[in-house]
Amino acid sequence: MKLICESDDVQDYLAETEELDWQHADIKRLLPQLVQDRTDELDIIQSIFEFVRDEVNHSWDIQSRRITRKASEVLQHREGICYAKSNLLAALLRLQGIPAGFCYQKLTIGDTPDTGYCIHALNAVYLASENRWIRLDARGNKEGINSQFSIHAEQLAFPVRTQYNEVDYPTIYSKPNAKTMQALRTNTDCIEMYRYHLPVEL
Repeated sequence: MKLICESDDVQDYLAETEELDWQHADIKRLLPQLVQDRTDELDIIQSIFEFVRDEVNHSWDIQSRRITRKASEVLQHREGICYAKSNLLAALLRLQGIPAGFCYQKLTIGDTPDTGYCIHALNAVYLASENRWIRLDARGNKEGINSQFSIHAEQLAFPVRTQYNEVDYPTIYSKPNAKTMQALRTNTDCIEMYRYHLPVEL
């Protein structure tokens, strides 16, 4: 799939926002630990991605009722749903000076359409060495989900099933989707939100 940037200004993919609060002391303290002595761009991106994927729990997987939204909150509590985890990944990459944005899929909540639909968030990152964007999904792996860092063939958490009217959106947004952030901002119980109150359309 050909990815399409929402903005032609790369600075839009490096900006700090309310949710991507990469000036926060905890985020600035963590980044050097992830980068260490790495100098290769791809190694740095992979290290940051794998930290968010593996060291930050997906709230549904651990059945947590806590809702996190800002990158600093996700890092503090080490948990969040995909909307929140994508904020942390984008914040860490941007702090490193690597352009990062947001991509979305429309997926069934369960295994079949009768379970309803929801919007799923993932990230896109610009590879200067490759002069192109790739998508990464830091949702978190478990049985049946195996998302990996790859510059050749995408390996995301969820393959889109067009026969179920699932949708893979090609746009790389510079900011997290307003509906997804509103869900995190207005709900108080993550399990109830995940079951009943996630946005179904962009």
